[in-house]
Amino acid sequence: MMSKTALVLLAVLAAAVPGGRGDDKGEKPTLHLRATPRFTFSPAQILFTAELRGGDDVEQLYCPEVEWEWGDGGKSVQESDCDPWQDGTAIDRRFTERHVYPRAGQYRIRVTLSKSGKKVVSQTIEVTVRAGVGDPTMEY
Repeated sequence: MMSKTALVLLAVLAAAVPGGRGDDKGEKPTLHLRATPRFTFSPAQILFTAELRGGDDVEQLYCPEVEWEWGDGGKSVQESDCDPWQDGTAIDRRFTERHVYPRAGQYRIRVTLSKSGKKVVSQTIEVTVRAGVGDPTMEY
């Protein structure tokens, strides 16, 4: 049977180890994608926010290329001009972009973070745009 001191020490070590309980560092990073609004009427301007969660602040996640595929045939790429990587450099974990949908439809948006031409992480979300005033797809 372990002593209370040994159990406390094990709990502290588990929380301190990357990927241990108590933090999400050391885990594989994930991308959380939000659309505001997610359901709207055309013409619609939607704000997309991609938030990188988990993972350590490592060079692989520093200064990525951010590619947005809008689901309407359009694509945007954001490239940053960053200073060289150094240990201890904080990485950006939040990326935003706006896109306009002039017509009604169901759109599947994908955002991909890449580094040196290799995909690091990606995520998709769907938005629904219903026909608004002046939209030629509006049914009467």
